Amino acid sequence: MKQSTKKFEVDLDILKKYDRPGPRYTSYPTAPHFHRGFGPQEFYQEIVESNQQPDAPDLSLYFHLPFCRSLCYYCGCNVIITHNPDRIAEYLEYLKKEIQMVSRLLNPSRKVVQLHWGGGTPTYLSPEQIRDLFLFIRDHFNFAPDAEISIEIDPRGLDDQHLPTLRELGFNRVSFGVQDFNPRVQEVVNRIQPEELTREVVRRSRELGFESINIDLIYGLPYQTVDSYRETVDKIIDISPDRLAVFNYAHVPWLKKHQRVIPESALPDAGEKLAILKMVIERLTANGYVYIGMDHFAKPEDELAQALKDHTLYRNFQGYTTRAGAEVYAMGITAISQLYRVYAQNVKTTREYYQMLDAGQIPTVVGYRLNEDDLIRRYVITELMCNSRVIKSEVEARFGIDFDAYFKESLEALGEFIEDGLLSLLPDRIQIHQAGRLVIRNIAMAFDRYLKEDQKKQQPLYSRTV
Repeated sequence: MKQSTKKFEVDLDILKKYDRPGPRYTSYPTAPHFHRGFGPQEFYQEIVESNQQPDAPDLSLYFHLPFCRSLCYYCGCNVIITHNPDRIAEYLEYLKKEIQMVSRLLNPSRKVVQLHWGGGTPTYLSPEQIRDLFLFIRDHFNFAPDAEISIEIDPRGLDDQHLPTLRELGFNRVSFGVQDFNPRVQEVVNRIQPEELTREVVRRSRELGFESINIDLIYGLPYQTVDSYRETVDKIIDISPDRLAVFNYAHVPWLKKHQRVIPESALPDAGEKLAILKMVIERLTANGYVYIGMDHFAKPEDELAQALKDHTLYRNFQGYTTRAGAEVYAMGITAISQLYRVYAQNVKTTREYYQMLDAGQIPTVVGYRLNEDDLIRRYVITELMCNSRVIKSEVEARFGIDFDAYFKESLEALGEFIEDGLLSLLPDRIQIHQAGRLVIRNIAMAFDRYLKEDQKKQQPLYSRTV
């Protein structure tokens, strides 16, 4: 990849100033506002109404496969550690029940433009189980010819047939978890993964013709330093994935009890952690990667980078995407569906999941129906986070409001960001500057009407913003 002159300069003082808890805004309102007053019947009604639209939206499907062989101590995902193959087989049978139930409710003409398997470790399934489940899904939904079909992969558990099977079935995007190559870090977080293994699975993926390869990293893990993590980043640059996600480790032992085994004294302090982030952004952008936003980077020719340039980027529970407008139907425990006006989350335990499916119910346990104000604010927050701007006339035309009057309080809250040179408030728009993109969560918080209530909670609901 040729060197880029567009290195992203990072102001450490700005990062330090705005480093505070705040939502990631994969949804608005955020998940803590989902409630039990929204259940299976309410979700069923929304699906029916969605299908009655004359031009019903395309579909984005997500399947949660929660099983792992062992627990990574940093993990914040909803996972089940098991070595019992019967337990996995039982879950897959119930997942098929949910697939049948949901697919029957959807108009068969609606096309799937995106599919993602997450976890957990989806490749903990055998190649035979992967084939069986994927073909079952294809039998129940109508896929667009150019559908984006992706899966999260743990390189440590692959056999010789996993990658060829995935490619043969039509998966075209793979995402490999790496986090850090440093042996000491790997040992303390209980995830030993040799560098050579990662290089080999990426090489094989390229040979098999996967269209896009993503690698996930995490900064802020125990024993990481700027120098040690620079070594990992330089190795990743050499491996040259199409996309990179560099996540901020959220140490929340009051929510994730297993994180208590991580020695807090080994965690980089706030200053070191922000210095690591500065190094990562500057190193990747100096080596040709485009900073997409939040934690995401992509090569200039990647469709994410193109969407950023064209102002057509979108964001949902799977992160940044180019498939704006598609409704997300998510299946499996804890999975969150997103229709235009609602969020619906499935139950969190397999016991409840099986009980509800046996009773013929969609396994929704909590959800949220957006009111008109929520829809307006979600649109503005999405524009900020995806396109680094808000065109006032577009919001006014879409929702029939006077932008400056409606958001008077929010616009006043932007004063500090203007003083710090992070954004401009122009007559026709809000324009985020390059430095402001690094604290975009903080800027978006000015438009969140629920945040004051959230901040009164005893324990923080959200991870730190940078």
